Amino acid sequence: MPTLDHLVTSGTFSLDGGTWDVDNNVWIIGDDAECAVIDAPHDADAILAAVGSRRLTAILCTHAHDDHVDAAAALADATHAPVWLHPADRVLWDRTYPYRAPDADLADGQKITVAGAELEVLHTPGHSPGAVCFHLAGQGWLFSGDTLFAGGPGATGRSFSDFGTIIDSIRGRLLVLDPATVVHTGHGDDTTIGAERPHLDEWIARGH
Repeated sequence: MPTLDHLVTSGTFSLDGGTWDVDNNVWIIGDDAECAVIDAPHDADAILAAVGSRRLTAILCTHAHDDHVDAAAALADATHAPVWLHPADRVLWDRTYPYRAPDADLADGQKITVAGAELEVLHTPGHSPGAVCFHLAGQGWLFSGDTLFAGGPGATGRSFSDFGTIIDSIRGRLLVLDPATVVHTGHGDDTTIGAERPHLDEWIARGH
């Protein structure tokens, strides 16, 4: 069974001419020998310290808003781990890294093995065009990035986002999972599929 490490890094998120202070979750799945990082925000040194002596096999991006990828290049340079991103989010990636492409493309249904555990990529657009979640069915874990939080969907009020699309993603791809699935989010506290499922109609009615 893989282990799961969690740290929080702090920095800023900038889009559409605004900048906001944010705290981001970093999730590290692995064992004693190797691991993968889900999102690389703000502080490559802190993430490297959490990885420790293990071999970093992948930097997996839930999406390309700058607060989720702004340490990805430095982390990749330090470890030689490839950065994976869904190609529909290149429009956002290129704003942070105009001269550096991601190393590999994520695709819906793709399986990525880390420390003996199989992560399935779920393309869940809405917060951004190439937003994805990573599902480890065997462990009952979902890494939702900014698609689903405790209390509702991720924000859709800025460029390249759409409320109807994120609702379709959550309804069709996430709320169908086992209700006991623990949702490890991009910001804030964990939740479960079962805790969020009853509130879908409320989110639709309020429009966010």
